Amino acid sequence: MIKLENLSKTFTQKNGQTVTAVKDVNLQVEEGKICVLLGPSGCGKTTTLKMVNRLINPTSGRIFINGQDTQEMDVVALRRQIGYVIQQIGLFPNMTIEENICIVPRLLGWDKKKSRERARELMDMVALDPKRFLSRYPREMSGGQQQRIGVIRALAADAPVLLMDEPFGAVDPINRESIQNEFLLMQRKLNKTVLMVSHDIDEAIKLGDRIAIFRQGQIVQHATPDQLLAAPKDDFVGSFVGQDRTLKRLLLINAGQVCDGQTTLTAQPSTDLKEAFNLMDENEQRFLTIVDDKATPMGYVSRREIRNASGVCLDKLHPFEVTAQASDNLRVILSKLYEHNLVWMPIVDDDNNYQGEISQDDIARHLSAPAL
Repeated sequence: MIKLENLSKTFTQKNGQTVTAVKDVNLQVEEGKICVLLGPSGCGKTTTLKMVNRLINPTSGRIFINGQDTQEMDVVALRRQIGYVIQQIGLFPNMTIEENICIVPRLLGWDKKKSRERARELMDMVALDPKRFLSRYPREMSGGQQQRIGVIRALAADAPVLLMDEPFGAVDPINRESIQNEFLLMQRKLNKTVLMVSHDIDEAIKLGDRIAIFRQGQIVQHATPDQLLAAPKDDFVGSFVGQDRTLKRLLLINAGQVCDGQTTLTAQPSTDLKEAFNLMDENEQRFLTIVDDKATPMGYVSRREIRNASGVCLDKLHPFEVTAQASDNLRVILSKLYEHNLVWMPIVDDDNNYQGEISQDDIARHLSAPAL
């Protein structure tokens, strides 16, 4: 969907000297994917972004949107295909939230009913009640709420391409995580092609399908988040992604993905202890999870404790101290294991049904596995 070909930008300073901000950048972003441009301040990532919608014209090179050379397109027609979000939200203070969201659709000739329906649809996607907020003015909303409006305003005209320049950088950490989560949920529904600038490696890992690391106007490495963390190209990339990059890989896989490949063994509270022991013995398991008739995990029994015992599993049940959600990433799981001094824990879905279990050994295997 987006292709940058030998893209360069040189600026002439007041003293007549030239400065190369971007040099020979080649990059492709597939349709429906998020590519994050990452790097220190002044490395050329924002200049690159602005050249895509021709806020800045390139000195040389070409930019293609869906196969069309942007230099051969009318700039208004080009920008109709592109939503643009910046850190400084830029909502019009004298307009209501609905008017702010609908401004581009109305300029494109959408009727009032269609524009309003689009505004309500997008408000629902970012967990803001349309009835409460559409009639408000920006000053009547928090910074985090305004940032949500800034994002969905760029999506209002349903442009296939979205450019984002550090869109969540000015939001506090709690709101930032919430907005990032909502943005990912929106992206799953809307499937936009996104080019995003960030200086935050954790944000890039969380949001990006691919990450392009910039240094002094050039791309040093372009890879998936897992490839980037597992095999940094050089010391610059390694230092930028951080010395804890191995642990950052835990952010890239959730508990449900680990459980999907497991063969789960469970028993009922009424299961005879001898039957439970034989099941563990045959499968070389030290513990067996006990679930109720709704598949909700209740606790576990230990093979050592029931070796010669009589009765049912309920008699020897150890209740679980904690469970984790299938949607939790492995860093969350590891944190819970350490917090409760556990070797393993059960994983449940949104309905609290047993999905499997994850141990510290499972996490260690993931960390030592090749990049995805």
